[in-house]
Amino acid sequence: MQKEAMLTQLGYVPNDALLKQLERIEENTAGYEKIKKHIMDLHDHLKVDDSYVAMSNSNDFFKIKVESPSVEMAEGAHEKIRHFSQKYKVAVNKLENKNTYYILGFSN
Repeated sequence: MQKEAMLTQLGYVPNDALLKQLERIEENTAGYEKIKKHIMDLHDHLKVDDSYVAMSNSNDFFKIKVESPSVEMAEGAHEKIRHFSQKYKVAVNKLENKNTYYILGFSN
């Protein structure tokens, strides 16, 4: 997938700064080539729960934000993230006391 297309699918308007940030995230994410399609699929699946995948402003990782308006929708989003992590062997790190995860990369 082209970098510009990936940024657009995540809701960004591609520019040089975002393309450079995406490159840093790609380099920082273990096994990125194996999991990038699954990251985009997760983003699409989370939309129904008012949640999404985005680029972190503070770290060179993709982050997953759960912003569901109800407990039921939030639990659905967390379950999709657990399923994604287990099925595709993707290491995620949930931030303490937040509904945010970082996608660390493929874990053997």
